[in-house]
Amino acid sequence: MNDSAEQFSSYDGADYLSSLGDAAAYLEATLEDSDDPALIANALGTIARSGNLSQLARRVGMSREGLYKALSADGNPSFATIMKVASALGLKLHFETVS
Repeated sequence: MNDSAEQFSSYDGADYLSSLGDAAAYLEATLEDSDDPALIANALGTIARSGNLSQLARRVGMSREGLYKALSADGNPSFATIMKVASALGLKLHFETVS
């Protein structure tokens, strides 16, 4: 192995979401780019990790571990969980017509 090779740390989008506006823009971009429920749940998980996950879990009515698992890349949260998390984060989902 080359000793002069650059080393990179792992990227976590949660490190760059410093405001509710950032979180809303990130979720909106995810919704615009994909209709995959797993990606949307994962985006909510990233937003959740950017703040106090334990406090959010209490507001949602779940354990920290349960919330983390539900919003992970392998999670499959119910729509009710998605709505509770969005509300607890201070976000709301809306729908609009598409052509």
